[in-house]
Amino acid sequence: MQEFDHIEALWAKHTVDVKISADDMLKQAKKDVNNMRNKSLLNIIGMALSIFAVAAIWLFLDFTSITTHLGISIIILAIAAYTVILYANHRVIAQNDFTENPNVFLQKLKIYQLQRHQLYNRLYWFYAIALSLGMSLYFFEILSVLEIWLQVLILALSVGWVIFCSTLLRKAVIKKDKERIALLIEKFERISNQFKEAE
Repeated sequence: MQEFDHIEALWAKHTVDVKISADDMLKQAKKDVNNMRNKSLLNIIGMALSIFAVAAIWLFLDFTSITTHLGISIIILAIAAYTVILYANHRVIAQNDFTENPNVFLQKLKIYQLQRHQLYNRLYWFYAIALSLGMSLYFFEILSVLEIWLQVLILALSVGWVIFCSTLLRKAVIKKDKERIALLIEKFERISNQFKEAE
């Protein structure tokens, strides 16, 4: 048993220093950055399509209650505001060519990380509350024409969806986003260090 512990201790001390060229790291980082940019762009496109979908409901259906119009207005404004914020975040990583100067891009990536943190924490709650308020006002007129069991079902599903998105889904997205950005920052720090060593 002592021999096994000795072998285990030797194995734990043994580290392999894997040298990856800066070019290989840049290729991998380019792939990761492009994936992040594409996902960010898809989020923005999805939000913009949501604005058009809600606006289409507003334009093509005849609502008589002022609360419905107010509710839809709040929903559209909340989605539009969140879309503008997403676009501003996207520009931080989309405007820079990281192959020209990895250090500058690294700083931009750290700014992007802070902005994403704010987006998922403070700004998300503004968005969720505004959407919930807008939906509540929208449901005022819509639910009044439905049977009671359908009203309860729609309200329960809506509240359940907001709770699910605000808890489990939000935490999973935050965790995945944090890991992805932290890994990318680590890669760019390594690339910067390799460039410094090469000089």
